[in-house]
Amino acid sequence: MTSHQTTQTMKPATAAKKLGVYLQATPAEFQEGVVSRSELNALQADPPEWLQELRRNGPHPRPVVAAKLGVSIAGLARGGVTEPLTTEQIEALKQELPGWLREERATQAEVRKEAVRIKEKQAEKQAKRSERESDAPRD
Repeated sequence: MTSHQTTQTMKPATAAKKLGVYLQATPAEFQEGVVSRSELNALQADPPEWLQELRRNGPHPRPVVAAKLGVSIAGLARGGVTEPLTTEQIEALKQELPGWLREERATQAEVRKEAVRIKEKQAEKQAKRSERESDAPRD
């Protein structure tokens, strides 16, 4: 009995998300087709010029903009940034450093600190639990 493996495909929006690019800025043939897993892997391994250009100059999707600015996606929205931005626009925001961006970066830093604190506390609890289990008498 032979197994027929179907080719796994995804919508262009999913592929664009995995590639970290703004779908509407991709070539029409990319937007209109489907992308197989092997095609996605090939695009990641050896990106064509259009993909390199998009990654370098944008426009970038919100998750990429948020990461480049060091804020959350919600922070972008609170700051009034709802559209994709180019690398040039992102750099201009970094230089200008408006009040909302300073506040959102501070908020993001607090969120990261809290995440580290929680992780350390959980590790501490796990260590104590392991210690108690190893000290418990065995039957």
